[in-house]
Amino acid sequence: MAKTGRYKVPFRRRRLGLTNYRKRRKMLLGRTPRLVVRRTNKHIIAQVVVARPQGDETVVGLDTRYLAKWGWKGDGNNTAAAYLLGLVIGYKARARGVERAVLDIGLHRPTSGSRVFAVLKGALDAGLEIPHSEDVLPDEERIKGEHIAEYAQSLKEKSEDEYKRRFSRYLQRGLAPEDLPKHFEEVKAKIEGYFSKLLKAEEAKA
Repeated sequence: MAKTGRYKVPFRRRRLGLTNYRKRRKMLLGRTPRLVVRRTNKHIIAQVVVARPQGDETVVGLDTRYLAKWGWKGDGNNTAAAYLLGLVIGYKARARGVERAVLDIGLHRPTSGSRVFAVLKGALDAGLEIPHSEDVLPDEERIKGEHIAEYAQSLKEKSEDEYKRRFSRYLQRGLAPEDLPKHFEEVKAKIEGYFSKLLKAEEAKA
């Protein structure tokens, strides 16, 4: 490690590969709330964050475990769950006065159709205005989990035991994975129905 007088030790989060401060500075200069999306091995996390002089303020923050409130029985780390999380975050942000945001995916590689962009798609469908390219958004079939359903059906026909092993968590929750697209639509309808009423009530008060 260089020890000259000119050497400057990078911030700890930069050394650990957790924060790109140049990218973050550009976002903060825009003074627009950020839709922050992160992934863990089991869940997806989304927050709408506003920069304040005293530090970041989280307007709303959830992870995919919250979807159980709406009866979600699917995995917490797939594209369908990511979309539903974005949908809820978008509606909640609007209910709290946020109409525009910029996407902050941190150090995630921006791969088209990925789960971080499924969160973006959900937030857009909830009515948040977020600058984006249509090319990065996953298609409707993938958002609904049709690729999972097709794979599950194919596996079930080949090997019942392997099917049960691969999709044990789905089956434990009472969801046949080949029914995932239908289940997705049911949960999505619940979320949209609830928040459309909530937003209309808020507009009526205003």
